[in-house]
Amino acid sequence: MQSTDLGNKESGKIWHRKPSPATRDGIIVNIIHNTSDYLPKVLRFLNVAFDSSGDCLLAGDHQGNIYVFDLYGNRFNLVQRTAQACTALAFNLHRKSEFLVALADYSVKCFDTVTKELVSWMRGHESSVFSISVHASGRYAITTSSDTAQLWDLDTFQRKRKLNILQSVGIQKVFFLPLSNTILSCFKDNSVFAWECDTLFCKYQLPAPPESSSILYKVFAVTRDGRILAAGGKSNHLHLWCLEAKQLFRIIQMPTKVRAIRHLEFLPDSFDAGSNQVLGVLSQDGIMRFINIQTCKLLFEIGSLDEGISSAVVSPHGRYIASIMENGSLNIYSVQALTQEINKPPPPLVKVIEDLPKSKLNAGDLKVKVTSRRVQLPSKSRESKIQTRILKQDLAGHCENKENELSEGLSKKRLQVLLKGYGEYPTKYRTLSALAHWSAIFSDTPYLPLLAFPFVKLFQNNQLICFEVIATLIINWCQHWFEYFPNPPINVLSVVENVLAFHDRTLLQHFMEHDITSQLYAWPLLETVFSEVLTREEWLKLFDNVFSNHPSFLLMTVVAYNICSRAPLLNCNLKDDFEYFFHHRNNVDISVVIREVYHLMDTTPADIHPNSMLDAFVSLTKGQYPVFNKYPKFVVDYQTQERERIRNDELDYLRERQTVEDMQAEVDQQRDEYEAWYQKQELLRKAEETRREMLLQEEEKMIQQRQKLAAVKRELKVKEMHLQDAARRRFLKLQQDQREMELRRLDDEIERKVHMRDREIATTAKDLEMRRLELESQKRLYEKNLSTSQEAIAKEMREDADAYRRKVDLEEHMFHKLMETHQTQIQNTQKLIEENLAKAEQACLNTDWRIQALRKQRSGDLQRNECYQETAKLLQKNRRKEIEVLNALSEEEAKKWEEAKEKDFHLKSERKVSALSDASRKWFLEKEISDAVEHAERPHGKVVPRCQNEQVASSCFPATSQSSDISEMDSSTRISLSQRRVQWDGVERDLMERVRNLRQRLTARARHRCQTPHLLAA
Repeated sequence: MQSTDLGNKESGKIWHRKPSPATRDGIIVNIIHNTSDYLPKVLRFLNVAFDSSGDCLLAGDHQGNIYVFDLYGNRFNLVQRTAQACTALAFNLHRKSEFLVALADYSVKCFDTVTKELVSWMRGHESSVFSISVHASGRYAITTSSDTAQLWDLDTFQRKRKLNILQSVGIQKVFFLPLSNTILSCFKDNSVFAWECDTLFCKYQLPAPPESSSILYKVFAVTRDGRILAAGGKSNHLHLWCLEAKQLFRIIQMPTKVRAIRHLEFLPDSFDAGSNQVLGVLSQDGIMRFINIQTCKLLFEIGSLDEGISSAVVSPHGRYIASIMENGSLNIYSVQALTQEINKPPPPLVKVIEDLPKSKLNAGDLKVKVTSRRVQLPSKSRESKIQTRILKQDLAGHCENKENELSEGLSKKRLQVLLKGYGEYPTKYRTLSALAHWSAIFSDTPYLPLLAFPFVKLFQNNQLICFEVIATLIINWCQHWFEYFPNPPINVLSVVENVLAFHDRTLLQHFMEHDITSQLYAWPLLETVFSEVLTREEWLKLFDNVFSNHPSFLLMTVVAYNICSRAPLLNCNLKDDFEYFFHHRNNVDISVVIREVYHLMDTTPADIHPNSMLDAFVSLTKGQYPVFNKYPKFVVDYQTQERERIRNDELDYLRERQTVEDMQAEVDQQRDEYEAWYQKQELLRKAEETRREMLLQEEEKMIQQRQKLAAVKRELKVKEMHLQDAARRRFLKLQQDQREMELRRLDDEIERKVHMRDREIATTAKDLEMRRLELESQKRLYEKNLSTSQEAIAKEMREDADAYRRKVDLEEHMFHKLMETHQTQIQNTQKLIEENLAKAEQACLNTDWRIQALRKQRSGDLQRNECYQETAKLLQKNRRKEIEVLNALSEEEAKKWEEAKEKDFHLKSERKVSALSDASRKWFLEKEISDAVEHAERPHGKVVPRCQNEQVASSCFPATSQSSDISEMDSSTRISLSQRRVQWDGVERDLMERVRNLRQRLTARARHRCQTPHLLAA
């Protein structure tokens, strides 16, 4: 038998040499899936399904890995990782590369084996889907769970029908009958109904089975022609129904070893035309028996008590049987090899009787043959051997009846005598039970399942005994194993290494050279208690010795196993080879190993002997099991807390997922409603299209008739259009002529208005120019009159000054020089101011005229009236301003005359006052000269308007005349300086204050007059 480990490979060969299945078991290949981690785990296969050809099968494990095995091409491929366990598979869809898989989250998905992509996702179940049945056409599928069955269309992946039942009834199985359109539904109350697939009309119901053989049906199978239904349950009875006659026609009683039927499969034959005669019955003991339902004979069987079958599937053509074993592996059987003995030709009819041989067998010639493997008793004859087997069977049966009975204790000396005599204990002392944990550390111990596996297999019928045996093993033979948890027991492995170093230093040196530690050559043997490297019989023989000796015997066994395997181990150079050696069975004689263990127990020094480290055997306490706390409690508590946290996180995740699923269900419901609405709309659209097509056909007929009528109308219309075209052309020509005349008239009007506008602008400009010239002439006239009056006054002043100079020589010369200088400065300043003012006025007028011209040019015909009105307003404003200026000049002239009279009055009064003595004249002249110099510097510091200069100039004349009068008064009046000094100082201060006030008033009036030209320009 070939064995293939998938490991972490995604593709590869199923077998590496041509398979040659044996007749006794018929196994082509055994497929296992182990992880390549430090602690390898077995990934159990859960479901398997063949495709329609029968040469490819689909298998899924409990982690969601789905593989396709091509038995014809000898290839396997990983096609999908669903990350959750699959509960059902189907591989016979009408699209050959697609398959259906039911997952642990109650959903059904469709994948493609070629593209490895998700094709569709079908949801709707509220519990786990355990069956998928596909119609013969491959276009419909039925998924079954415990509470409902749903019919799916595999073209659209939409749900067509849903079977709802009472919760108290429950569904066993719903499936299609082969090569028909009938659905068979089987319920937990033994009711079986047949339905029409298209209409879901109930065709018939099978009657109830007879009360004498009434069983609750659990499993069903149908022949390929759909005529016979086989049903079984928790009984060794098998019911065969004829679906055509709707009646039970046969009840088959299986052997007494069969207490319950777990699975049924018909074995197809190429020559039975679908009326299959061979039925495979899988019972509770893990053996699948194939019987002929007509002759009721057992043909062959697969599986055994040690390697039981969990489920099996037969290929459609009947060549292969794929079975999932209880250990999680997958076996592929050859039906041809299994039926080779059955299909042999019959023996010949002629029989030949031969004489007895001359030498007869004597009783003294019987010898006992002792082998190295196990002790055998001499067999005297065939009859005695058969009787011995029957006796063993009786003893075994007696043990099975007494397996729950325990004596108060066993005699250790008596057991050792039996062990030395037979090499092993009888079978009745190996009735143990299943594993249970009584300490918190065992929930986190990763290798505990490996440790308990052989005991669980042995003690299947008594869980209590199994627990106590494993607890005893842990307390005594697993001492100090958990002190370094979760790491391997370094202290125990060190003891093993010391013993190996003492007895076989060469082997230990070989291990060290290849970096092989005790965790590789000792720990795998201890954590699996040798169950991976020994057969069942060898393991039992070993542990008969282990349980009968000191707990150190187990550690010595590890050393002895390595020493007995010394030759192959010294030939290993790769770490993978060592790992393979200590995880698989090897050609080692267990009897030799046991003898070597006893030898090591006797020859090992006391300082390295495990006896010094391990305590003696201690049995379990009665009444209550001992507390096991020999481990680092903080590590276990931390892992417990982490596990609790993970569990809470998982509960939160499940709640969130449930919420998402509820939302998804609502979305699916809305989508179904939308789909129904869309289907209705589609039907309405199709009906509308049909009616539209009918209307189009009628319209086409009417169009043909209208086309004939339209041809006649077209001719008339053509003629009419020619006439209308000629009339239109004449009318357009007339309109064109009229528009040309209108355009010429508009051009003339525009030119006339432009000419008038230019003429008005020129007239306005001339008027403004004349007005400016008038203002300029008036200005010059005013300036001429002013200069004439100034010249007359100046002449009078010069005459007074000449008379005064003639009287006073030195004083007159100085004063005359002062007055000339002052007069020159005033005239220069006056001339400069007049020129600047004239230029400013001319620039203002030019600028105003240009601005007005630009405004009038830019304004259009629509602003012409506004320009006229603005011009008139400006003229009116200018006239008002001129009147105001003339009035102001008149008022100023009257004020000037009044001021001149006032000054003349003051001049006369001051002439009287200024008659001083000759002594004070010199002081007065010096004071007057300083004041005159100060007054002469003011016009040069600040340029004042022309009018102000005129007033200043006129104000200087009285001062000159005053000086003349003073000189005349000097000549006529001589007053003492000492007598009049006080009076003169007061008069002088009063006079100077009045002069300053007069100058300020003249300056303000001159400024007011200078602002008048700007107002006129505005």
